[in-house]
Amino acid sequence: MFSHIALGSNDLARSKKFYDATLGALGCPPATPNDKGRLTYSHAGGKLIITKPLDGKPATYANGGTIGFTMDSSAQVDAWHKAGVENGGEAIENPPGIRHTAMGDLYLAYLRDPDGNKLCALYKA
Repeated sequence: MFSHIALGSNDLARSKKFYDATLGALGCPPATPNDKGRLTYSHAGGKLIITKPLDGKPATYANGGTIGFTMDSSAQVDAWHKAGVENGGEAIENPPGIRHTAMGDLYLAYLRDPDGNKLCALYKA
């Protein structure tokens, strides 16, 4: 359904450190900034773009919004979460673990990136 997701950042170097580490836990290569400084991560058919807002105003996060990343195992969820906390992210909600949901039992972890965007790592056994 989605071709890409773009998130604003107020500090691209800080975001690069965070996303290189968290997406690296999925096997995604680090981003190389393009001529406008944008970071593009490509993995498993999806693209995540981190950029300063084009209108020149500060980047803000979407209150109520969450971006979810599909993981291959609970160990990968844990590695993603650890990498995020160690690289400027904030652990939020419960620690990584199983949640009993209407979609079945899911192994989830949540972080806020350095700009406040809410992220989720999801593994469904």
